[in-house]
Amino acid sequence: MRALVAAAIGLAPVLLFVLLLAVVDLPPDGPTSPKPLLTADPGPKK
Repeated sequence: MRALVAAAIGLAPVLLFVLLLAVVDLPPDGPTSPKPLLTADPGPKK
């Protein structure tokens, strides 16, 4: 039981840090493109 409590206490700051990064949503460095990224292969151009 002590090991479980110690693991929970040790992982709590890591979980809070990940949640903080998810909430803050920092912008990427440098210029960004207004064109959306392709999520599928469009196939050969005709």
